[in-house]
Amino acid sequence: MQVTRRRRSAEKGRSGSVGKRIGRRVGRRTPLATAGIAAVALALAGTAFAQTTQFGTDQVGQVTRQGQVVSSDQYIAPYGSRLVINNGKIMSSTVSPDGTHLAASVADGGMALDIVNLKKGKVQQLIGDSASADLRISGNDVGQEGPTYSPDGKQLWLGQTDGYTKFTVKPDGSLATPVSVKIPADGLKHALVGAAAFSPDSSTVYAAVNGQNRVVALNATTGAVQQSWTVGNAPRDIVKVGSKLYVSNEGGRPAKPGDTTINSYNTPVPADPVTAATTTGTVSVIDLAHPTAAVASIDVGLHPTALYARKGALFVANTSTNDVSVIDTAKNKVVQTISTKPWPEASVGYEPNAVTFSRDGRLLVTLGRANAVAVYRYTTPQEPVSYVGLLPTDYFPAQIATVGNEVWVSNTRGIDARRPANSAGHGTHDTTSSLQRFLLPKDSVIKSETAKVFQQNGWTAGSVAAGKGHAQPVPVPVRLGDPSTIKHVFLIVKENRTYDQVYGDMPQGNGDPALTEFGENVTPNQHALARQFGLYDNTYDIGTNSAEGHNWLMQADDPEYTESQAGEYERSYDTEDDALGHQRTGFLWTGAQAAGKSVRDFGEFHQFLTKPADASWQNLYCDTKNMRSTGQDTAYPLTSSSPIPSLNAVSVPGFAKFDTSVPDIYRYEIWKRDFEKHGPANLNMFWLSSDHTGGPPSAAAQVADNDLATGRLVDTISHSPYWKDSAIFVVEDDSQNGLDHVDGHRAPIQIISPWAKHGAVDSHYYSQITMIRTIEQILGTHPMNQKDSAASPMAAAFTSKPDFTPFTALPNRTSLTAGLTTPPTCGEDKAAAQNPRAAVVPSAKVPADKQQLAAQWETWKSHQRLTGPDARPDFANPEQMNHFTWYETHGWTKPYPGENKIYAPKDVPGAYIPSAENDG
Repeated sequence: MQVTRRRRSAEKGRSGSVGKRIGRRVGRRTPLATAGIAAVALALAGTAFAQTTQFGTDQVGQVTRQGQVVSSDQYIAPYGSRLVINNGKIMSSTVSPDGTHLAASVADGGMALDIVNLKKGKVQQLIGDSASADLRISGNDVGQEGPTYSPDGKQLWLGQTDGYTKFTVKPDGSLATPVSVKIPADGLKHALVGAAAFSPDSSTVYAAVNGQNRVVALNATTGAVQQSWTVGNAPRDIVKVGSKLYVSNEGGRPAKPGDTTINSYNTPVPADPVTAATTTGTVSVIDLAHPTAAVASIDVGLHPTALYARKGALFVANTSTNDVSVIDTAKNKVVQTISTKPWPEASVGYEPNAVTFSRDGRLLVTLGRANAVAVYRYTTPQEPVSYVGLLPTDYFPAQIATVGNEVWVSNTRGIDARRPANSAGHGTHDTTSSLQRFLLPKDSVIKSETAKVFQQNGWTAGSVAAGKGHAQPVPVPVRLGDPSTIKHVFLIVKENRTYDQVYGDMPQGNGDPALTEFGENVTPNQHALARQFGLYDNTYDIGTNSAEGHNWLMQADDPEYTESQAGEYERSYDTEDDALGHQRTGFLWTGAQAAGKSVRDFGEFHQFLTKPADASWQNLYCDTKNMRSTGQDTAYPLTSSSPIPSLNAVSVPGFAKFDTSVPDIYRYEIWKRDFEKHGPANLNMFWLSSDHTGGPPSAAAQVADNDLATGRLVDTISHSPYWKDSAIFVVEDDSQNGLDHVDGHRAPIQIISPWAKHGAVDSHYYSQITMIRTIEQILGTHPMNQKDSAASPMAAAFTSKPDFTPFTALPNRTSLTAGLTTPPTCGEDKAAAQNPRAAVVPSAKVPADKQQLAAQWETWKSHQRLTGPDARPDFANPEQMNHFTWYETHGWTKPYPGENKIYAPKDVPGAYIPSAENDG
């Protein structure tokens, strides 16, 4: 399989230029001229806004003079050459001892392992649980670290959920004879192995057993456990230096009596009670010369991940504190801490995650979230390093190695979700990765490349400047802390739809009606809101799935821990209940509270749900009708909660978290009672999740339910005394369950406010990060990390001349009870049939020749954990979910875009993509 270097421009579609009024058909988009952007960015240095407005109306995938646009508010233009990998994300990689091959564990593309021939610059072998693999193994799950070659180069060990798969390395570098090496579960804790290290004679493998907080010595021939040592929490990387083993513990030391703790994979770890983030980081030291001696511990920064040993020094990448600890291995003592914070405006969020040295002795550190390699001059462990500068990489570098004079960087997300596909659109799971190769240039070149990294990240001076607090109020203040005309922010988080799925039928924007599944007949309120308050046709979600998406919204980042464990997702998926997934600077709500603002949460970032046994979708639907007509409270009290104390303290427990057997119109009624009793907080967060689909009603019915709840919520706010100083932001957590002709990350959003520009088509490049920065700017909240610090608020979406016209919710045109096998006792929803504006919908009756297929899909659906207290977003395989939704919304008469037949669940192309539980 030859993977070639490539650059790809985004498709050019119809688009409305900024400020165009809805109702005009607009012309074809042309690429934005970028010749003067660098000069403009420099001229604006010192202003209070960062300059990610440099994107203008660029689209994701478009290649400009700045580089290719990706969905994370960045350009990418790597230094050196690029080899794009089109079968998933690289989670970790290792170069063979002879420097001829690179083994890369991969995820989200049907394989577990790629073997790359570095001399020929191509993928030589594909290994995984897929019919298209060159070598089949059981399972595509891969751990955070590894794979690992033996010193003699004859073995390779791949870490997986319950141990390792070991391979024989053939003379040509390919692998053969896979053998499973199992490490037994400890109660509910799987092994979830991290990195491995070999003894010099290759007879013993030392394994970091991440899920069980221990290190084991395995017989390399038999796989038998020969010794076990207890270490810190979540051991991840491991290196052997002389007779000592050093192990990075991402979760820090074990908890002591009196510690405040938060859960992480059934282990209480020391954590902050407000941010719920870990408060310790350690490196364990095992003395192999005295194997029964107590394991020593060295305190380092937070979230220690990668280890690299060189000439009596051990380098530890502390991903959360954004520094590198240098340990003198003779003294087992930290003798130097190297800051990896290149931009003075923000102290966190760069995420150093790999370390190596060049042949001439320069220290190289990958900065995952900055898409860069930091270069330092280094002499001895005790003598301070000198910072040289940065070299640009592709999207999220995760590993770095040197082969002779060459530097090789593995970039987890490559060129974003731009894998070539046969379908009519893109999806977020069209993931790529890349290998980047270069010769380390002179320091003068590195310094010049540093300016490019700053520009590609939007790092400008003064971007988080504080105001004096006495400026004239405007909707989005220029400086933090200056007054806003908006006092109440409502953030409504939905689930999984693309722009084209919802708004592709609106000719005013850049949509493709052929990809529309939930157009105006299903979402009349969203369409009416877009016409009244504005249509945004160039806004992007960043994450691939819910595990990432909710983090991007609540933390303005997907922390490295969540990013790096995506090949397994066994330790945690939604990281609400895992301290390792929380950044130390806190969340959107803790920032608002620190700024003196009130917060109220309705289900967002919640993990737990209890409900009465008879609280079925049907009964809750009837209960909703009763609450609405009588004003009574619910007859089925639910309890939703978070493991994060600071969030639980401001949450309304009766508002249900994700569970597709809870109608969103029920959630609305619960919120309405709280609103009428208490009024709004300054920051109000919601999780309206029915548009995920997968519940008892049909997909269209559930999206219609979500649309009606949204319309009613806006109606209530806009007819209240609070409307005059309110802004409602509506966003999807991710856009993974559909196709979009521009990019799979493009999503429908709404900004609803008297202060929003009404009736316009806004084609500025926006993202979830720019939306969060807008909310922070309105509330006077300090940004959480370098991503939202660098983001430009969506100032162009607002006006200083308010229009106080309220919104009146429209009745649903699609029956909310469509698709139910058991109708509610209060009767089926007849509102849609009585709506004169309702269009003809696909018949709910499955054609005779598709009934057997539809029955297979119903059986498949019954096995997905999308309903009930233990419901998990994205539990269903995404490609299967996408196909099922398409078939339902097209009456089982139309194949999925780009295909020529309707498939059974097991035959869906691309169904190898792992779900949240790796159930395939």
